[in-house]
Amino acid sequence: MPTVLEIIYQDEYLVAVNKPAGMLVHRSWLDKHETQFVMQTLRDQIGQHVFPLHRLDRPTSGVLVFALSSEVASQVMPMFANHEMEKTYHAIVRGWIEEGDVLDYPLKVELDKIADKFATQEKEAQDAVTAYQPLAKVEVPYSTGRFPTSRYCLMEMKPKTGRKHQLRRHMAHLRHPIVGDTTHGDGKHNRLFRENYDVYQLMLHASELKFTHPLTKKEVVLKANFDDTWKKLLMEFGW
Repeated sequence: MPTVLEIIYQDEYLVAVNKPAGMLVHRSWLDKHETQFVMQTLRDQIGQHVFPLHRLDRPTSGVLVFALSSEVASQVMPMFANHEMEKTYHAIVRGWIEEGDVLDYPLKVELDKIADKFATQEKEAQDAVTAYQPLAKVEVPYSTGRFPTSRYCLMEMKPKTGRKHQLRRHMAHLRHPIVGDTTHGDGKHNRLFRENYDVYQLMLHASELKFTHPLTKKEVVLKANFDDTWKKLLMEFGW
């Protein structure tokens, strides 16, 4: 059964979808066994070529925008590169964060084991800035060790820079890793969510993208709804 992507915006220049968690944006030689990609699926669905403007990590769900021509792509890509758009993400993280703040914590370039094996290992750390705000908290009756219960928090995050795995690495740096993060997260908490809530995905969602349309000059606000896994947890936790 081919995946049908949820299209959340389309005009004559751009198309945006709500990317499902776990789906790759485009073909890559690192994932030879994969058969489904957002780019090809969307192309077949709307019957025309699409040009990626930015990326979302494979495990992340949410707003993903494509241009409908290479000319539009070349106009819009610099806007993403220069962060002329406001991105809002939501995540469920370990522990309680009491108040919002801005984390300015440079990140070293994360090398890909295979793709970057010939890259020079030591690059300067790059600026990385994330504004974050706790929205809700919960204490669940399951233990991951010392305490009989575990605490989690719903976060809203706005990255001001676009580093690889920035939000996942920033939350891990704050000792509040994102639930379901197998690279930067905490295995005990990931297991708790698998066993008790049937959650097998990264709880990081690109909820909103706001920018000035480069061609119509109007403000565009793209919103992506939470998937069923998210909805189930939000209900379960009374959020």
